[in-house]
Amino acid sequence: MGRTRLLITLRQRLQEHRLVTVTGIGGVGKSRTALRIAHQMRDHFRDGVWFADLARLQDSGMVRHTITSALGITDQSARSANETLIEWLGDREILLIIDTCEHMVDACAALFEELMASAKGLTILATSRQSLNAKGEHTVTIPPLAVPGDLPGENIFTNEAVQLFAERAGAVVPNFMVDERNVGPVAELCRRLDGIPLAIELAAVRMRALSVEQILGLLADRFSLLAGASRTALPRHQTLRAAIGWSHELCEPAERLLWARLSVFSGDFELDAARYVCAGDNLPSEDIMDLIASLVEKSILLSDGTPSGHRYRLIDTLRKYGEEWLEKLEETEQIRERHRDYYLQLATRSEEAWSGARQVYWYVRMRHEHDNIRVALDYCLRTPGQEQSGLKLLSSLWFMWVACGLAREGRFYLEKILELVSQPSSERCKALWVLSYIHSAQGNIAGAMEAAEKCSSDAVRVGDSGAVILATKMLGTSAFLQNDLQKASALLGVAIEFHKSGRELNPGLLPSIVELSMVLLIQNEPAEAEVLLRDCIAVCTQRGELWLRSYAIYALASVYQVMGRSSEAMSNAREALRIKRYFHDVLGIGLAIEVVAKQALEEGQPVLAARLMGGGQANWRTFGMPQMNSPFFNTEHDRCIKECKRLLGEAAYDEAFAHGRKLSLDELIELALGDQEDGPAPQM
Repeated sequence: MGRTRLLITLRQRLQEHRLVTVTGIGGVGKSRTALRIAHQMRDHFRDGVWFADLARLQDSGMVRHTITSALGITDQSARSANETLIEWLGDREILLIIDTCEHMVDACAALFEELMASAKGLTILATSRQSLNAKGEHTVTIPPLAVPGDLPGENIFTNEAVQLFAERAGAVVPNFMVDERNVGPVAELCRRLDGIPLAIELAAVRMRALSVEQILGLLADRFSLLAGASRTALPRHQTLRAAIGWSHELCEPAERLLWARLSVFSGDFELDAARYVCAGDNLPSEDIMDLIASLVEKSILLSDGTPSGHRYRLIDTLRKYGEEWLEKLEETEQIRERHRDYYLQLATRSEEAWSGARQVYWYVRMRHEHDNIRVALDYCLRTPGQEQSGLKLLSSLWFMWVACGLAREGRFYLEKILELVSQPSSERCKALWVLSYIHSAQGNIAGAMEAAEKCSSDAVRVGDSGAVILATKMLGTSAFLQNDLQKASALLGVAIEFHKSGRELNPGLLPSIVELSMVLLIQNEPAEAEVLLRDCIAVCTQRGELWLRSYAIYALASVYQVMGRSSEAMSNAREALRIKRYFHDVLGIGLAIEVVAKQALEEGQPVLAARLMGGGQANWRTFGMPQMNSPFFNTEHDRCIKECKRLLGEAAYDEAFAHGRKLSLDELIELALGDQEDGPAPQM
């Protein structure tokens, strides 16, 4: 069956069934076919086509997190991942492509069945080397490309395997064409490669140095060598392994060694990471760049430019082949440890630089490194004796969990590793206050207090005064969210006094100042709150800090509202939103939206206010507890809703609110910003 007929069949299956799994051997083009059908059918799904890749997951518990992240749902909520996911899906009509499920079959089958039962507008297209055996699943097997001789009377020049070879060979050898002189050897080569796209592409790359006849001869030799050793494998698995193995043998010894060592990376990686992890033991650091360039030329590595620099990655099938060789070389544990060390050092650097002028750069950079961070964390969790390193890695990335929209994932890993490490230590204390911070962001005040109290008692036992103060700050945050203003004022004041030297802006000094200013505002002392916030903004501006600066600007907007300085209140709330958008800071965006809605109401725009409230609530429910579960924020929210209903009437209010609920986060921000242009982008 040709690819055109295959795509038609797949379209029909997706129109008839809500769960379709594309199966086939490695390298046959399952992912590519899924993406092609997604492009063709994007207009059939009202709310779009979404893609999640599970190839790099090692823990089945991360399947939900990965899908949630792929849908753009920021993991801030303390609720279960399923509840958040199901609520987001709601009545949306989407096609969700889940790529590479074969190593997570049971987890995928259970999750897909639950999602399909709850979200009636959801259609799932999965790719896997085997069926998921899920309820309601229909499978479509992707065969290799048709090769010359498969279809009677076919024009050999229009054969899909021959055309693929011609296309890939033409990309490496300008002006290459399949013609009467070489069509015979090309056809035979495609037949010998069983029409497997990846095998054909790897062979075509060799046209840089070899003729078609030479490639065919060398490949025939390779098959002869493997004929006895691979009798137990399926014929087409033999073909793919032979093609990959042949490409492997044609690499120089140093290229093969680098290929094996690079297999430890998940997703893409940068040159510095490759140098650190892979250099040494017959592979000098100064040779890595040239070897990577050579592997890119041979189509072993893919190369891509990103905002944070040039990055590389191994195709998944080739990465797995490299993993096998790394095992044969008995270097797996050594290279995994180096990989962990690199990302631990990177996490430490990012934490130290977080409060400086390149905050947006570190946000973008660490989001790029997300897959490799997961691999490093999994190594620490699965390897006896590595728990302390896991604590250091997790707690160094507190800003990634709290500020960059990955709160649920951070909590998932922290709770796992804290179960493994019960002995008090400075590393464990830090992990506990980070966990408390995450719980606060999610509105889980009881959890925040419990983690902070454990941190405080452990810190006293090990003599860690810094952890005691940070635990005090986290307890102050919990008190503020509970509206225990006297206790909050005392605890936050202690944290501010301790951090007045400014050595640790985040998460010690600056958050304490912003939260204390809100306490003062609630206590009807807006002038004192304004003084605190202006000092905080001055410190942030001097250091180039943006994330906490946006919170201070938001808090200042609230102060101006109380003072009756309406234009300044709106201006500050919108400025806070513009900054927060760079970090996808959903918690801060939700708070700022509330200020803009209240200000719109005061300016005689109740419809706009109701729409903003609707959009804000939808995003709160998806990303966290509405208004952080705080009595103060809930009271202000309810007051705004009550006034909107009074001005509009129940029916008009409900209509405007429902309109807002349908907005995406970006659409909600655009509505709140009005027609104002964005300011200059922060420094990368």
